[in-house]
Amino acid sequence: MTTSELLHATPAPRADERTLDLLFRDARTTGRFLDTPVPDELLRDVHDTVRWGPTAMNTVPLRMLVVRSSDARERLAAHMSEFNRARVLAAPVTLVVAADTDFHLHLPTLTPHAPTSGDGLAGVPEVRARMARDNAWLQTGYLVVGLRAAGLGVGPMTGMDADGVDGEFFAGTSWRTLAVLNVGWPDGEGTDRPRAPRLAWDQVARVV
Repeated sequence: MTTSELLHATPAPRADERTLDLLFRDARTTGRFLDTPVPDELLRDVHDTVRWGPTAMNTVPLRMLVVRSSDARERLAAHMSEFNRARVLAAPVTLVVAADTDFHLHLPTLTPHAPTSGDGLAGVPEVRARMARDNAWLQTGYLVVGLRAAGLGVGPMTGMDADGVDGEFFAGTSWRTLAVLNVGWPDGEGTDRPRAPRLAWDQVARVV
């Protein structure tokens, strides 16, 4: 049996080629958006889908701040790198994605099969911080793909003073900023840059 025949003989359903193009092959990092609002209801629908992606111990530590108002946008832009400020100010909506280092407080709900699983994490904040960051980054990937699946363009950015964003918006909380996602309906392809290459399988994988 050929590889192609084997893949098509597997019982699990597979995404069609158009879907794969939409999510990955044709999708671009978006820097230019239409002046069309992105409703909270759509963002909520995206979250309702991507929240089912796996994380370690079902910790789901990703948190989001939806930045819409002119005042909040200006406050966020002040902590972005100079190159990214105009992008934040121009996007229809911006998401600050953060990791909740107190995720363990929700584990009695998230792991009903092991309701005391978070007890051992209470006294080890450095372990929680590492777990929160690792798993929130994983969820951020799901979020980007979910937004694309909804037809939206996404412009992820990490060029910022993350501590400054924390102080501006998350002071007194356990949320810690990871990245900023500009979100909206792409204007054309959403970018004037040609598609950059990617590494091939043989460059990134080893089989042992």
